[in-house]
Amino acid sequence: MPYELKSARYLARDALLQAVNAGDTVVDATMGNGHDTLFLAEQVGPEGHVCAFDIQESALESTRALLEAHHAADRVTLFCQSHAELAGSVPAGIAAAVFNLGWLPGGDHTVTTRTASTRQAVLAALELLKPGGIVTICAYPGHPEGEKELEMLIQLLSSLSNRAYNVLRQTFLNAGPGAPECFVIQKLRSYSQKPST
Repeated sequence: MPYELKSARYLARDALLQAVNAGDTVVDATMGNGHDTLFLAEQVGPEGHVCAFDIQESALESTRALLEAHHAADRVTLFCQSHAELAGSVPAGIAAAVFNLGWLPGGDHTVTTRTASTRQAVLAALELLKPGGIVTICAYPGHPEGEKELEMLIQLLSSLSNRAYNVLRQTFLNAGPGAPECFVIQKLRSYSQKPST
């Protein structure tokens, strides 16, 4: 099959397939309807664990039903709280954290991830990563808060030390305004200090 450049979410998943192994602990910082949560649960297997966050109870209900249908609920803890609080709920040494920003698909589009809490959550996830671990972020600047989040992410991630992290940004230059973008941040194995941001 010929090679094809694909979407921001495809790049994020491809990176996660490389970084997450059976037995790992990982984070879904924006569980939504649970598709990323299930994907992560499948990657970590019965010996691993997923911590998933969303502020909407409907998201937890959808995710719980999806996990139960795939016999993966026992390896996932669902938190009905902001991802900004993940530092107090997740153990250090995670292999990955996934952010799929914006609103709950099929839900209320006025309820979106917010720039301040996303920044706090990303910083917490970076600190919790084990060396070699990754954070993937799919950003959607096609709405006002999404534009603010993208601007914040560019500023924040550009400021990370290249001795501590590798930061990749994927954008389709001819996709037009508001097209999704993907960031992949990997903590280098030589990392020994907290992010200085």
